[in-house]
Amino acid sequence: MNLFFVILYHNILSFFVNPGHRAGAPIRLQKFRYCERRVFEKKGHTVVSAATICYLYPMHQDNPTSPGPPIIFGEVLFDCFPDGRQVPGGAPFNVAWNLQALGLAPFFVSRVGDDQRGDRITKMMANWSMESDGLQIDPHLPTGEVTVSLDEGEPHFTIQPDQAYDRIAFRLPEELRNPSFLYHGSLALRDKTNARTLARIKEQVTCPVFVDVNLRDPWWSRDHIFALLEETTWLKLNEHELRTLFPERGSLAEGGALALARFHLDAVFLTLGSRGAIALTAGGEHHEVAPAKTIQVVDTVGAGDAFTSVLLLGLVKEWPLPVTLERAQAFASAVVGRRGAITTDREFYASFRKQWS
Repeated sequence: MNLFFVILYHNILSFFVNPGHRAGAPIRLQKFRYCERRVFEKKGHTVVSAATICYLYPMHQDNPTSPGPPIIFGEVLFDCFPDGRQVPGGAPFNVAWNLQALGLAPFFVSRVGDDQRGDRITKMMANWSMESDGLQIDPHLPTGEVTVSLDEGEPHFTIQPDQAYDRIAFRLPEELRNPSFLYHGSLALRDKTNARTLARIKEQVTCPVFVDVNLRDPWWSRDHIFALLEETTWLKLNEHELRTLFPERGSLAEGGALALARFHLDAVFLTLGSRGAIALTAGGEHHEVAPAKTIQVVDTVGAGDAFTSVLLLGLVKEWPLPVTLERAQAFASAVVGRRGAITTDREFYASFRKQWS
């Protein structure tokens, strides 16, 4: 097979990846078979000089370029509430659950304990027709647990150490080397085992990387998050996380623009709770969305994960960015009107799929 490549400097990358891109047009997932970013010079955390090297392969039948199922990597755990409820959760699990119901059939990579909670997760995934080959069973560590407290309706989390999801091993089927995207957060990377596993996955796959920042004390550091962002295509974070990571910028738009420029991201998605969300792209687009003025709020846990799920769906389906944001906001607004971050009500998801078909 003949191989050739082109070096795209970061300030013109969007033109080559998506020629003729116009404001509001879909963000294209893949024009190249394999891309890798090379950083040539850094000053502190700032990338001064960088380029993306894209290797182009002839489009033969033995070299399909259509991306496969997305990979969702990270924690599955139980949110334990003051009223005694124990609810399956974890951002990666919630996103994988939603995407399954919305038609993307993700490959979920995580680890549970050999216990009742782990068995419950396994059965839930089977009943939801989710691929279970990526779910590992740890013989020693328990299934993840988080204690949730509510302060004026907003959830606060106490995360236990040494959980099964901290020891995810590398097991990636050969047929998943070209997924539509790789999603991961930052919480599950608090352990070196998972950091090594994710690094191996990134070495093996060809796809954009969506990072969902999750700053949970004491399980994060600025240096660690910034190292992750150097390998990120799309970044999602909330207002508090943006101001924590980029305190040197005043407005939200300035903070998002700094993240875009510093790490050469394709897009930044900023969630603002009851005020909606903002999207910024490397091509200069700035879009905002807000929820309807009258929505019923029952439970805000999982609202951000719901928003992320539809963002990812829109990126894969190449919806125009304003449409993606509107649909993500509508879905998140519906989720906060229900108890729990996810639901087994198939009709709930089917109604959105019908609207968006």
